[in-house]
Amino acid sequence: MSKAVVETNFNFPGQKSVYKGKVRDVYNINNRYMAMVVSDRISAFDVVLPKGIPFKGQVLNQIAAKFLDATTDIVPNWKIATPDPMVTIGVKCEPFKVEMVIRGYLTGSAWRDYKAGNRMICGIQLPDGMKENQKFDKPIITPTTKADEGHDENISKEEIIAQGLVSKEDYEQLEKYTYALFQRGTEIASKKGLILVDTKYEFGKRDGKIYLIDEIHTPDSSRYFYAEGYKERFEKGEAQRQLSKEFVRQWLMDNGFQGKNGQVIPEMTDDIVASITERYIELYENITGEKFVKSESDNIEKRIEKNVTTFLLN
Repeated sequence: MSKAVVETNFNFPGQKSVYKGKVRDVYNINNRYMAMVVSDRISAFDVVLPKGIPFKGQVLNQIAAKFLDATTDIVPNWKIATPDPMVTIGVKCEPFKVEMVIRGYLTGSAWRDYKAGNRMICGIQLPDGMKENQKFDKPIITPTTKADEGHDENISKEEIIAQGLVSKEDYEQLEKYTYALFQRGTEIASKKGLILVDTKYEFGKRDGKIYLIDEIHTPDSSRYFYAEGYKERFEKGEAQRQLSKEFVRQWLMDNGFQGKNGQVIPEMTDDIVASITERYIELYENITGEKFVKSESDNIEKRIEKNVTTFLLN
């Protein structure tokens, strides 16, 4: 079985520090650049699962690179280069303290809240009588605070501005960018027979300028439905065919795990891991319309170190 990269401990030229997130390890290079290594770790319900998924990091990094390149006319982004299939190098920004979640359809956690009787989401009033996977009249932005530990929390635009997390002027610009990016993502998805259901964007600032940072439109940050059969399934109240990591969440829930205290992560057998790899490759090929080429390597860490070091020294 192919090896998964779950832990990285690089020492790149000019490295000042490293921040390890749930999936990405971000190396600060001379306080000017960031080398983001997209590991094969997988998280669900804000918990990192015990085994990595081979090629998942490559899938996410390469999808994000394509979409960052496809949206530079909307908003400047942090990406400078992808010297390795699992690494993006870009401009170091100061991240805003909120994530911009945008939803075109009522599904996922928003549907779970709605079904439980909640009609207010992030200060937005939803009408009664909506059904699961129903399209909103227009997309809604449901921001969350960025938690270093534990769960990200929903927050309204009014609270963000009142708490001084983001200035009113900046927030309104982030909203404009979010709607425009979602529109572009929707158009690209539609050409591939997909519906971009919901996604999230992160932004940062450098020298007073707003940049799109991190990754966009990957299966980790976005949910896609297959367009074919959407209407029929919706009308019958059937589950939609999804392209997202919802299948991982579903597998965990079916096995009694939702990240709550006292719950145990089910055993991740080699077969389960291999099937998740296959799903991620399927996601890549459907979202990009291109064949996925596995970057096989006897020593992935060595390859990454060589590729990144060569780039930084040139």
